[in-house]
Amino acid sequence: MNTAGKAHGMDGSLVEPDWAPLTMEEVCALLSQFPGCGEPLEILSASPRPFSAASVAATSTGRVFIKRHHRSVRDQEGLQEEHRFLNHLHAHGAPVPRVFAAAHGETAIECGEWTYEVHETPRGVDLYGDALSWTPFRTIAHARSAGTALAQLNRAAEGFDAPRRKPRPLIASFSIFAAENANAEMKEYLAARQALSENAAVQTHAKVALELLAPFHAELRRLLPALSALWTHNDLHASNLLWSSEAENAKASAIIDFGICDRTNAVHDLAHAIERNIVEWLVLVEHRAQPDRVPVHFDHLRALLDGYEAVRPLTEDEAAALAPMTALCHAEFALSEADYFLGVLHSEEKARMAHDGWLVGHARWFHSAAGERLLGMLRQWAATRDRPGKRS
Repeated sequence: MNTAGKAHGMDGSLVEPDWAPLTMEEVCALLSQFPGCGEPLEILSASPRPFSAASVAATSTGRVFIKRHHRSVRDQEGLQEEHRFLNHLHAHGAPVPRVFAAAHGETAIECGEWTYEVHETPRGVDLYGDALSWTPFRTIAHARSAGTALAQLNRAAEGFDAPRRKPRPLIASFSIFAAENANAEMKEYLAARQALSENAAVQTHAKVALELLAPFHAELRRLLPALSALWTHNDLHASNLLWSSEAENAKASAIIDFGICDRTNAVHDLAHAIERNIVEWLVLVEHRAQPDRVPVHFDHLRALLDGYEAVRPLTEDEAAALAPMTALCHAEFALSEADYFLGVLHSEEKARMAHDGWLVGHARWFHSAAGERLLGMLRQWAATRDRPGKRS
């Protein structure tokens, strides 16, 4: 954890946070509503994640994890969407933290302009606590274990039939390229978010991204009926896992941070894990004109896939869908980030990084030699992989 109170910047540097760190005064006021959590003693850490304020706090009964959101990002209803999913996963044996309920039964507490949530702190070592998304695993064994953990999560998610989430900032949904007509669905997506619909640059870059991503959508479209709807994490980066030890062969022991979860499908979740961990996108920020300089960790990719399929083998159609889904999966979250930067932070500069740098830049990268190598490897893997326990 980042004890200096800094946050992850958009280029990978540490910067002043957009949201002030939690104070002992507000932690005491909050936990007074959670009698099972004990008396607050000390704030132990401040998370470097940029979209909220979060800390681990010591109490008289142990440790708890507290997160504070601005209500324009997550109101009570929005957090309860996440908490219902977490409760289902916990009840079905997934290694996820328990969400604490206040004395009156609510798991999300609104106070003024803020919304709070309180979680248990799962057992495990926070090996990647300061790691950014788009930075790699330390070892092949970690990549394999992360794949296994994701497959276990997807198994546990089966049977959770809540509808997909309402339009909110910072959600990794899957609607634009889940449709036959991506152009029409893009228009609906933008129209539902005022900050995006009123921004000319977003409109322009959305059209460019649609053109760049059209071949991958065409590849995916015939496979869409085979992708069963499933609630998914959508952000399985190494930093959203706790680990059994600090060893090179440590196992993933818990999955955390369900803030961008939604009803998508298992291939979408696995594609996000590839996108988050295997491609070092931050290099593209510095070398946008040199896309082949972006490292791709193929050894970690193979291990991630092996670990996943050891628990949940993909069907042939799911495996075939993984390459185009990897190219498409980040598009909606890039737009959702732009919505956050424009509608909540009112920052045109940060929003441009999302809708130009991440939406268009990543889409264009998949047409580079490096991007084609990654997609080619995934297509070859889908065609030639061993499928023990193959599901029909």
